[in-house]
Amino acid sequence: MSNSNRAVFLDHHSLDLGDLDMQPLKQVFDELELYPASTPEQVAERLQGAHVAITNKTPITAATLGACPDLKLVLVAATGTNNIDLKAAREHGVTVSNCQGYGTPSVAQHTLMLLLALATRLPDYHRDVAAGKWQTAKQFCLLDYPIVELEGKTLGMLGHGELGGAVAKLAEAFGMRVLLGQIPGRPARPDRLPLDELLPQVDALTLHCPLNEHTENMLGERELNLMKPGAYIINTARGGLINEQALADTLRRGHLGGAATDVLVQEPPVNGNPLLSADIPRLIITPHSAWGSKEARQRIVGQMTENAQGFFNGAAIRVVS
Repeated sequence: MSNSNRAVFLDHHSLDLGDLDMQPLKQVFDELELYPASTPEQVAERLQGAHVAITNKTPITAATLGACPDLKLVLVAATGTNNIDLKAAREHGVTVSNCQGYGTPSVAQHTLMLLLALATRLPDYHRDVAAGKWQTAKQFCLLDYPIVELEGKTLGMLGHGELGGAVAKLAEAFGMRVLLGQIPGRPARPDRLPLDELLPQVDALTLHCPLNEHTENMLGERELNLMKPGAYIINTARGGLINEQALADTLRRGHLGGAATDVLVQEPPVNGNPLLSADIPRLIITPHSAWGSKEARQRIVGQMTENAQGFFNGAAIRVVS
């Protein structure tokens, strides 16, 4: 390693809450500068003279890449690379490496947690107990909301990679039957059902696929109405996979049994969002926290360390551009 390997982490606090061991990553570089967060206006200035940029969600644009001639490597502290101009990175000879599979246990258990919360009506019963309804009940229990058993039900999945496979394993442990759907834009496979065939069959649908030009808004009003009355939909992938206004309207009509999402189109939703309306029934929203266990975040540190070491040794890994 030369003495010129300087790295800048543009949004360190989006990964490390002060509970991670950052030493393995620090040891790869002669200098690692940590910024809690960076505005778009600060990025190019902070990357001046840096050979490595580390970012979770801070955008690295074509303009930034053009203004930072020393930059040779971008380490993405996540799987998604939609915040990086990959075309411009290739044009400037900048390698981009991401992290993969780090959050599988965390996101898989979050997905099942959301499904179980919908099936058991957890938010409704929790709200009623907090409001004092159990304390004044005429019998020993409250059964005001129908509880659904997952055993014997059918789970549809869009995305069956490492994460989808982990979710399928958990669902099968609850006695569910798993059907796999054909993701738009991908070659047809005999073990994948087209959306129009999959949706009417499933009691619940979970999403584990990337957001791209083929999958954006792949679940709109028409597709949601194809689902069984009372079915559940859970999204721990990307917000743009589901048309948010259509989901809000479908839930208001009472067609679905419930929905849960860990993701929205804009995060944080500073400009509001159709799903944040207080009148939408049977909706659970978590703040993009499915990935965030300490164990998962520490794996990101480990993978970024591996990515940097591989690059410096002339054998870059997890390269996306």
